[in-house]
Amino acid sequence: MATRNSFFANPKPCEHLADYKLRHGLSGYKSIQKWLKANPYGNTSIKMCETKIPRCLFCSGYHQGRLFLCLICSSVSCSDHTLLHTQSEYGHDIAVDIERSELYCCLCSDQVYDPDFDKFVVSKTFMDMPSKTHDSVIDDLMRRSSKRRRLNSVVDLDLKRSKLLVSMRDRRAKSCYPLGLRGLNNLGSTCFMNSVLQALLHAPSFWNYFLSERHGPETCKKRSSDQLCLACDFGVICSAVYSGNRTPYSPAQFLYSWWHHSANLASYEQQDAHEFFISVLDGIHEREGKDWNSNKDDGGCQCIAHRVFSGMLRSDVTCTACGFTSTTYDPCVDISLNMDTTNFSSVDVASKSVRPNEDTGRSTLLACLDLFTRPERLGSDQKLYCQNCQERRDSMKQMSIKRLPLVLSLHIKRFEHSSLRRSSRKIDWFLQFPFSLDMTPYLSPSIVRNRFGNRIFGFESDESDISSEFEVFAVVTHSGMLDSGHYVTYLRLQDQWYKCDDAWITEVDERIVRAAQCYMIFYVQKMLYCKANED
Repeated sequence: MATRNSFFANPKPCEHLADYKLRHGLSGYKSIQKWLKANPYGNTSIKMCETKIPRCLFCSGYHQGRLFLCLICSSVSCSDHTLLHTQSEYGHDIAVDIERSELYCCLCSDQVYDPDFDKFVVSKTFMDMPSKTHDSVIDDLMRRSSKRRRLNSVVDLDLKRSKLLVSMRDRRAKSCYPLGLRGLNNLGSTCFMNSVLQALLHAPSFWNYFLSERHGPETCKKRSSDQLCLACDFGVICSAVYSGNRTPYSPAQFLYSWWHHSANLASYEQQDAHEFFISVLDGIHEREGKDWNSNKDDGGCQCIAHRVFSGMLRSDVTCTACGFTSTTYDPCVDISLNMDTTNFSSVDVASKSVRPNEDTGRSTLLACLDLFTRPERLGSDQKLYCQNCQERRDSMKQMSIKRLPLVLSLHIKRFEHSSLRRSSRKIDWFLQFPFSLDMTPYLSPSIVRNRFGNRIFGFESDESDISSEFEVFAVVTHSGMLDSGHYVTYLRLQDQWYKCDDAWITEVDERIVRAAQCYMIFYVQKMLYCKANED
């Protein structure tokens, strides 16, 4: 476990800043507000002149370290000469970092914090944000596109490559595979169920719980009264899969229990794997949650489903007029990501199909996460009530992750539904994802500080004792059309990939996994992944 970082504590007040405000008030802050410029990502800098590059008054340098603007005389000094400036000009102690728009004390030679200064910077930041976001540009392109095509060339390519890349060692006896690898029979368009079950059956801390008989038919009150229990039936599958028997298993009882839990989805038709995943965790929570106290400091549920998969999202909505920010927190068991299209041409946006080998651009998981945590301006029809202005105002919204789960489930939005066009289709873009993932840049402390600099401090109950390094262990893929596709899961066990295609288990090369159309990606904290491989 990592220790908490003392950097996140509030800084001590600077006596020189207090003296400056006593003599000059907020006049200096107001005078430089017109020079504050925000880029599309919310970072603010000072630009006094578009054509003239600022230089140090003493050495005429502009590339040697950081540059600072004096709040009294507006002269510029580099980091080596700020002290010389305040010594030569009495009382010129406070300056502003030109690149970061952060207050700096020349006598203390350190950044200082003032919430009054933040109000000017944050307000200017949101007023300078573009009104038309990247997503709205894509919508315009989609509306201007007269053709709507679904190209399945990527699917065909994946199938051909799979046949060529599958190693001959896949033909060896299945008894050589790691314990827990067992095929699941298709019970009639149930590949959506089998693919998600394979991921759940190999999620560390989740399958261990059921194998340790923490929940079973003997102790379940629901089962003792002849009622169906989804958690009990999942435990039965766990015992069967880890029994050492390699014969494909039929999860018929589990399917029957799930039908009773989700009556609206009870049919032999193909269902959505992501929807099934959420439904299963909800069913296990419904039973397990009654046996656990929802206490703890954050009031979170302590059932096994939430202890393993549940995280916390943070949403910051900021008034563009005054800079007042309203923050809310929402629990989640997965994160749904839109695919980033920054590197795609307008043709690609319209057709939504890009071959993995083309150089026209590719979407990456990191770009999707950047898009998820990117600030967006809410539309005029989404004006929110500002507590400070006491009226509805235009606002900016930004998402971040307050708390990471043990197992991180990322859902890629490949199925698009339009109520206006009354149509649905699948997005066939290629997505590149890393096997090792560091989630630090997407945590709330990182997002807020990257946006406004280091001026915002003090995050209540920072989750810095939870590791942010993850390793992928399961990838659920979808191939084919929207209404007639097929789900397959790739499992990573002891750094070897295995393809779980219903009843068939084969050993595959990692290139096949990278070329597949991932729909759900499951990561586990690196510490748990290493421990599972040791066991």
